[in-house]
Amino acid sequence: MSKSQPRRQAGDAGFTVLEVAVAIFVLTVGVVSVAALAATMMTTGNRSKYMSLEASLASEKLEDLARWPAPAVQVCVPTGSASVGSLTSPILQTTQCPTNPDGSTGASGSVAYYDDVNINFSNNTSDCPSSTGGCFAETITFQSNGTTEYTTTYHSPDGTVTNSTNTSAPVNMSFHRSWIIEANSPVTGVRRVTVLVTLNNTNVEPSNAQFQMSMVRP
Repeated sequence: MSKSQPRRQAGDAGFTVLEVAVAIFVLTVGVVSVAALAATMMTTGNRSKYMSLEASLASEKLEDLARWPAPAVQVCVPTGSASVGSLTSPILQTTQCPTNPDGSTGASGSVAYYDDVNINFSNNTSDCPSSTGGCFAETITFQSNGTTEYTTTYHSPDGTVTNSTNTSAPVNMSFHRSWIIEANSPVTGVRRVTVLVTLNNTNVEPSNAQFQMSMVRP
């Protein structure tokens, strides 16, 4: 007499539609969360990278302004003014410095209180000091007697530095620097110089990263 086969339990038939739907939902939530985390980390990494570059550019400009003596038109504040320059708009003006201590007329000249900086890694052997190692190129835009000029400094891995100046703009101006010079701030007899660097490239994120740095000098 043959024995009958045991009846299959309902759970042995495989996953139910509800179980599959729940599994897909959980997997989807996990994948979306990982993607969102990766995007956040990428944005944060980019912001840190550009903030670091902006900090270097702000420090570079402060060092450049610090090398001028107090009576120089590049760093003086006109008589009757509390400050010169701007952090919110590009200022190009004729600045008249106060009378010198010896009674002579102060310096006067056209001063741009802003510039633009383009950072690039170049392998162009005609520009780079090294014909094989490439170079780090920094192009600064400035005004000279009413003419816009672009000076590029090429830094080679072997320490060689060269410069070239022309009237042709780079493809992208990556950073905009502006500065303000405040007289008798924070105390009488000194000047506070503040530089603001803004990322100026819509092809990268975040496109509005900013860094500000100040120094106090006589």
